[in-house]
Amino acid sequence: MDATLDIKPTSISDLLRKRLDAVEPHIDTTDVSTVTEIGDGVARVSGLKRAMAGELLEFTSSSTKKHVFGLAQNLDEDEVGAVLFGDVDSIREGDEVRTTGRVMDIPVGPAMLGRVVNPLGEPIDGLGPMNTVARRPIEFKAPGIMARKPVCEPVQTGLMAIDAMIPIGRGQRELIIGDRKTGKTAIAVDTIINQASSDMICIYVAIGQKASTVATIKETLERHHAMDKTIIVSATAAESAPLQYIAPMAGAAIGEYFMYNGEDGEPASKDNPGGSVLVVYDDLSKQAVAYRQMSLTLHRPPGREAYPGDIFYLHSRLLERACKLDDAHGGGSLTALPIIETQEGDVSAYIPTNVISITDGQIYLQSNLFFQGQRPAVDVGISVSRVGGSAQIPAMKQVAGNLRLDLASYAELQSFAQFGTDLDKATTAQLRRGARMTEILRQGRFSALAACDQVAAIYAGNHGYLDDLEVTDVLSFRDEFVQFLKNSRDALRQKLAEGGKISDETAAELDNAIQSFKERFVAALAMRKHQATIAEAQDGEIGAEQLTEELENSAGSVPETPGEPA
Repeated sequence: MDATLDIKPTSISDLLRKRLDAVEPHIDTTDVSTVTEIGDGVARVSGLKRAMAGELLEFTSSSTKKHVFGLAQNLDEDEVGAVLFGDVDSIREGDEVRTTGRVMDIPVGPAMLGRVVNPLGEPIDGLGPMNTVARRPIEFKAPGIMARKPVCEPVQTGLMAIDAMIPIGRGQRELIIGDRKTGKTAIAVDTIINQASSDMICIYVAIGQKASTVATIKETLERHHAMDKTIIVSATAAESAPLQYIAPMAGAAIGEYFMYNGEDGEPASKDNPGGSVLVVYDDLSKQAVAYRQMSLTLHRPPGREAYPGDIFYLHSRLLERACKLDDAHGGGSLTALPIIETQEGDVSAYIPTNVISITDGQIYLQSNLFFQGQRPAVDVGISVSRVGGSAQIPAMKQVAGNLRLDLASYAELQSFAQFGTDLDKATTAQLRRGARMTEILRQGRFSALAACDQVAAIYAGNHGYLDDLEVTDVLSFRDEFVQFLKNSRDALRQKLAEGGKISDETAAELDNAIQSFKERFVAALAMRKHQATIAEAQDGEIGAEQLTEELENSAGSVPETPGEPA
């Protein structure tokens, strides 16, 4: 039986209409042009009339077919100046360039924790790929005033000189400034290590550092169990100027992911709190030099010290991204510790004055103090935290309120006393107290103290318990006293650690603990000196008369514990 196919014109037109209705037209507005000139990581591209400032451009190598991305910087009448990232050497004149219609962004996510990445978000530590969950633009508008709240939570560095006198709060921007080799990076690394037991995520951005220095920092953080909560963004001295230029912004973008999102990766809110992040920019002086190199290569007009006119804006929009968000936005925070290197202590140079005016305070490290053995070599005279006591626990604020002014006054008296002038009793007592308080603030590397232990040590110094000790014995007293509190007075430590003010009852317990420990310490000190004297006598280093005299002195050298303020 023959089958006939019934095809009607109406059915054909209905089918065509359905197909046409299902089509989603897409217009590709990509501009395509060619490279006219390239060198020093900077390319000049003809045309690209619709290119935007800061837009990501895609370069395609005609020889290797590789894709290299660049950033549009100069938008001139007939050409676009762009800086290139990645395999710059593969791009030649005449190669194709396309606009992408998007700003530059990098991959971000929890998978980055414990890793070393370049400013493009690519792993460079040889540990394999990362499963990142999102992308963020390297340039991002800072939160407005209404989305922020005042800085009120401390970032404990573990360094007494900073936590007591120049406190840093979550969401603050505190500049670390000083000459080369004065311990700037040491303070930043010690602060990161001290966050190993806290809820803060740390990001260390190395700009223009030696690769060996970055490797050493990574090994140090691993040794102190802090690398699991740290991300290192590395743009070493061997990298191109554009990569060094975007490195701090990449670090800020990674930090913003944790600040703006909760632990579940969802946007932060009142019910889904955001994270707390600490970002160290080491250092912005080298970023400024890289930006100057880029700008001069792009033929931008030079300004003061040959830096481009918008160098201040570069650093201000970077550091403004550090903030403490209000509860409605998750309450997350991003704390920035920018580092600036000075030349011969000149803080009045262009870049130092720029960053000082942007930040909320500065920790100034002085070469003279460093070479005198004062570590950290903080100059209390011009170091300042504009957040102040708001970033301290109440107990620390109570015992260290006048410490900075007292030490600044001591420094002035000390310079006056060098002339050998006869000093009255009160001035002599102030000099003795100042010398011991200066000594108690000394700390070596990787020897962080808990906030409660710092409070107890400063309390002992303020109340005259150190005045009759030799300056050389002060550090031994502090370290052994802290150990004594941990072993014998843990309940007292817990009271101090709770964060409230020191009550009269707690002060009485603290006085009792200090007196009890000091009796043991002074007796042990006299015994050690006694044994050392006998050992010297056996070696023939001192005579019989001197031996008798020193033994009598050491026997009677146990002073009465004052227990009262001097």
